[in-house]
Amino acid sequence: MRDRTIIVTGASGGIGRATARAFLAAGWRVGLIGRREEALNEAGQGDAKALALPCDVTDEASVEAAFDRAMTEWGHIDALFNNAGVGLKSVRVDEVSLEQWRRVIDTNVTGMFLCARAAFSRMAAQVPQGGRIINNGSISAQVPRPGSIAYTASKHAVTGMTRSLSLDGRAVNVACGQIDIGNARTDMAASQAKGVPQADGRIAVEPMIDVDHVAASVLHMAQLPLEANVQFMTVMATAMPYIGRG
Repeated sequence: MRDRTIIVTGASGGIGRATARAFLAAGWRVGLIGRREEALNEAGQGDAKALALPCDVTDEASVEAAFDRAMTEWGHIDALFNNAGVGLKSVRVDEVSLEQWRRVIDTNVTGMFLCARAAFSRMAAQVPQGGRIINNGSISAQVPRPGSIAYTASKHAVTGMTRSLSLDGRAVNVACGQIDIGNARTDMAASQAKGVPQADGRIAVEPMIDVDHVAASVLHMAQLPLEANVQFMTVMATAMPYIGRG
């Protein structure tokens, strides 16, 4: 049997790094996409099945080159974890600059589109045909936090892309699902340990989960046969106030 392969974007840290390592531990070949090659190599921990793919997901040529290299190395792409994303400090809509808005949308929407398109086209053309795309949404795609207009809008767009990709993929055996993640312990989320804004204006500390639980959830989604799909999954701390937010 051939080795299973996956590309993970935003793989140099946080959820992406933890997920890349989980797939490597499970025996997959993993392409790690991020801006800094040194950080990608560190994330891959010297594993022979790790392939560093330095790439700016907002740049079309950079994305195409990264996916071309993966195809050259492997001959096929079985899965994409479309994870790269950025956020902003919690501020009111009238305090968000156009430059800040564009940075979030360029990464979280355009970057995700470019990577999804690159994966989809290669999965549709390869033999055997097909593959799986897993988009990293957010619980903000369902219930936003205050002061998060750019991030929330971007994650609503991700949900739309997931649904559209799922329909487009039926004809070419490409499955698409989305994982919406609550508070997970990563370097990027370290500031949340001090408290996060609530709908009533308070700042409150919320429960968090270990990032390895997120990685295990993505691995579960990817290991399913293509005739089965987790369309949407929410992974969060059991006591997180998400259900009652707002």
